[in-house]
Amino acid sequence: MQKDLAAFLSGFITPERLALFNKIIEYRTCYLTVVLEDIYQSQNASAVLRTCDCFGIQNVHVIENRNEFNVDTQVSLGASKWLTISKYNNKDNNSLDAIRQLKEDGYRIIATAPHASDVNLEDFDLTKGKSALVFGSELPGLSNIIMDEADEFLKIPMVGFTESFNISVSVAIVLHHLSYKLRNSKDIEWRLSEAEKESIKLNWLRNTIKSSKLLEEKFLGMNAKTSYDR
Repeated sequence: MQKDLAAFLSGFITPERLALFNKIIEYRTCYLTVVLEDIYQSQNASAVLRTCDCFGIQNVHVIENRNEFNVDTQVSLGASKWLTISKYNNKDNNSLDAIRQLKEDGYRIIATAPHASDVNLEDFDLTKGKSALVFGSELPGLSNIIMDEADEFLKIPMVGFTESFNISVSVAIVLHHLSYKLRNSKDIEWRLSEAEKESIKLNWLRNTIKSSKLLEEKFLGMNAKTSYDR
């Protein structure tokens, strides 16, 4: 049904747009995912979404403890409609809820923070499995819960006086390096499954077509009538 619905909705965008969808989906990955914990500056949050889209990272996980995640559309340039964004904001401990879900989904939890056992970005081993890269709020950084639950720790080597990068810059540096290594690896199956591609493209179509809800209702009605006639 999902595949048939996507085929139906595809008739309401230009062939050029559909060709672009089919091209971009081949570069998307869920092997790497980004987790943002309690980001309070909307410009930084929005810049991260834009970066994820540019580097083909499909899934973004947003933890809202004290701060609500707001998107600045002038900065994100609509990137959020191309991404799959999961929010954690209705539990007593949203950070722990997010980590447990990611581990259940098979992700290693990678805290991007200095630690006694951290590894430099250049030395990070992608072949060990799917990785959830966790970035913390600008001032306090990652919470103790994330640090305690992390499987590994990652840092960007720096040689200046300033101790850290802006979060949006950190995400861009990490994703540029790791996504390049990922797509040039012969040992990692980083591409989406066919089912994942179908689901994501359907959401792209829904977010692109202004009257998608009405068209979807029409499609479901047509299929219901066909089933009844049989």
